[in-house]
Amino acid sequence: MATNPYSNQQRGPGGYQGGQRQGGFASRSDDRDDVATINLQSIVLGAKPAADLFSTQAERAAEEVSRASKEMNKSSQLRRFYDELVMWQEKVGTDDAKFTDCEPYIRMLKAKAAYAKGRKHVDANFRALFDHLIDQSTGAATLRQAKLFFEAFMAYYKIHRAQ
Repeated sequence: MATNPYSNQQRGPGGYQGGQRQGGFASRSDDRDDVATINLQSIVLGAKPAADLFSTQAERAAEEVSRASKEMNKSSQLRRFYDELVMWQEKVGTDDAKFTDCEPYIRMLKAKAAYAKGRKHVDANFRALFDHLIDQSTGAATLRQAKLFFEAFMAYYKIHRAQ
């Protein structure tokens, strides 16, 4: 073990002090909330959404996201994302030209989800689901479908998180 000439603390293998990696971040590879396990293949927005998109698929997603640790994915946190998505959908309405104008700000919601995950307010499954919805929002119609899916998701989430 090497000694840091500026402190009395020992350095571990690779020169890491106090069991931390460079940058001061401890390894989080054992954190189950850091890796997305949610299956998103069946959640497809578009011209003809699946008949069960807002029912069975929304409930499956809610059940999966509800399995996160109690400190993450609190209803109030997820509601903030829903409220902002609703706000953008109401601004766009059915106008694809307005969607194009607002698209950079709608895409910025993904950065907000990444930030919330970094702060451990949401887990990897919620972030993956939310990013998936935003990525598929390519016009006014698909943005509306994303909002409706998220609305159904939130309803089912309340049920599954309470269990």
